[in-house]
Amino acid sequence: MRVPTTSKRLPAIAAVSASLLASAGLLLASAPSAASESAAVRWTPAAISSDQYESSPTFTPDGREIYFMRADKAFQNYRILWSRCENGAWTTPVAPSFAARAPVLEADPFVTADGKRLYYVSSREAKVADDLDIWYVDRKPNGQWGEPQRLPEPVNSTGSELLPRADAQGRLYFGSSREGGLGQSDIYVASQEKDGKWRVENAGPPISSSANEYEAEVSRDGRTMIVVADRGDRSHLYRYRMQDGKWREQGRIPALTNVFQVGPLLSPKGDRLLFSQADGERSGEMFLIDLVANPDRSWPPVCETSRPPRK
Repeated sequence: MRVPTTSKRLPAIAAVSASLLASAGLLLASAPSAASESAAVRWTPAAISSDQYESSPTFTPDGREIYFMRADKAFQNYRILWSRCENGAWTTPVAPSFAARAPVLEADPFVTADGKRLYYVSSREAKVADDLDIWYVDRKPNGQWGEPQRLPEPVNSTGSELLPRADAQGRLYFGSSREGGLGQSDIYVASQEKDGKWRVENAGPPISSSANEYEAEVSRDGRTMIVVADRGDRSHLYRYRMQDGKWREQGRIPALTNVFQVGPLLSPKGDRLLFSQADGERSGEMFLIDLVANPDRSWPPVCETSRPPRK
């Protein structure tokens, strides 16, 4: 989710003034700590944390690279950055090879489970400055990323597309403000047919509604979904489980109530969740929360010096 200056980008947030964003906690100076209102803990590595807004992380399968988006304190001017684990520490983030130069907006990176493709959103060919479409780059045998490719219609539209996430079957989940939806923005699912063409469907109720759902993260097994939705106050995280072939809401993810949450990323097992929210003078940070009592704590990846194998 972004805070655009026009109504085209995300209506529920675009309508909020800068002063209201500040009082709501985007530039949070005196809000209660996360520990007092949530089980989530701040996770952002020191090398990645800044006085700006870090969100929407994604890791390569080996856990040695992290891609994420950084926005300014007003949650605008977003761009993709990349850091690598070297000598036991994350490197200073830099723009990846495929990134476009400002004033192009780019955000929401996602590395597929096999590490061969990275999806993201970009305004690089947009007629309107904040109109984001889904793009991708494929990884070459030498480890470098290829040239950016824009997904065709009907995946992209005249509206904005956000947070593309692929499940194990290759289905692509994303938010879109395109015409014909159920609300201000809905969640859509795209599948590529054998002939190469894409088929796109609205996820439908209860995922999409008359409110504003614009980001969705799905677990690799396709049974858990985290949706970012604004239901009238501000944007929060809602969990869904697939039961008997239908999505059923399981309630809201515990987090600060006076600020919005964005950029959810589930662990490979779907038992932990990273997301971002305002965090004092740092503007926005990544937070980690357990979704089950005894999760696999090897995720998110820890950057440390390799240890010799045990004998």
